[in-house]
Parts: sequence; C-alpha cells; structure tokens
Amino acid sequence: MKRVITLFTIAFLFAGLAVFQYMNNDPNAVTMAAPAADFKPKADYRAAAFKLTALDEQSYQVGGKQSRLSFVNFWASWCGPCELEAPDLQRLHAKYGNTIQMYGVNATKYDKERNARNFVNEYEFAFPILMDRKGDITKLYKVDTFPTTFLIDREGIIRERINGVITIEEWERLIKKWM
Repeated sequence: MKRVITLFTIAFLFAGLAVFQYMNNDPNAVTMAAPAADFKPKADYRAAAFKLTALDEQSYQVGGKQSRLSFVNFWASWCGPCELEAPDLQRLHAKYGNTIQMYGVNATKYDKERNARNFVNEYEFAFPILMDRKGDITKLYKVDTFPTTFLIDREGIIRERINGVITIEEWERLIKKWM
C-alpha cells in the first residue's frame, strides 16, 4: 500500500512540475528575429532559420539555403521514445553523415544539461547536438512531442515533420526520397 501511495505522490509531483513549467513559459523570451508571418513548422513551408550553440561550443546555422538535406531532431533525455530511437539516429549518421547534415536539438529548457550530456555520451552521438537553453527554437517549431524530427531540403523547405519514432527503414526511405 505504501508503494502505491509513493508512486501516486511522485506522479502528482511530476504533473505539478509540468503545470508549473507550462505556466512559467514566458512569451517574451524569444530573442531571435521573428519568422515570417506565414511560417508553419510543417511540410512544404520554409523552415525558419536559427543559430544555436552545440555541446562542442560551436555555433550552427540551421534552416535557410544549405548545401545538403538537413535532418533536425528535437529530443530530451527524459523521453522514453527518444531513447528508443537513439541507436537508429547514430546508425543513420554513420551511414548518411557525409551526404546529409544531421542535428540533434536538445530541448534544454525542459531538460537538464547534465542529463543531456550523459545521454549523448551513452548513445555515442557523433553529430552536432544543439542546446536550446531558452526553449525559443522548440517553441518556434511548435514541438510539443518528443522526439520530433524535420527533414529540410537544400532550399530551406520542410519536406517532412515526424512526431514520434519511426523505423530506420522508413527513415532511410525518406532520406533517399529527399536527397
């Protein structure tokens, strides 16, 4: 009985934390230039360009015209489905890393940076992991489900928005389709 009460208390605390985070989401926190009024983070719309610092302390520009297809994956270390897809992401990078640009965007505002670093080390990610410390980019791209991935073509057009996990075979099909 004590175990059930303890689990219920923990669940209640997490729900309270989620409500607290939601209520404290400052709409004035966006420090980047506002995207065009017609920006919609879905297929066939121009991707809003953004620049974030990665775990390697380098800045990366994403969106806009690029030299190759971009794979942009929003994730968090506490996300169970993100753990499920992590090995596939590293396999995709190993196979396509020379032909596509792959980025992981950690929703750091909703995560702990130490946990994100441990996650990256555990899954041995070799692609840039961008840190969205203020949550501006996660909010801009309307990411409310983790993982959420965007395939953005060379012209800066979003070709796919995938909410959740798909098989590596499906990823390969989509990458080949838009390369």
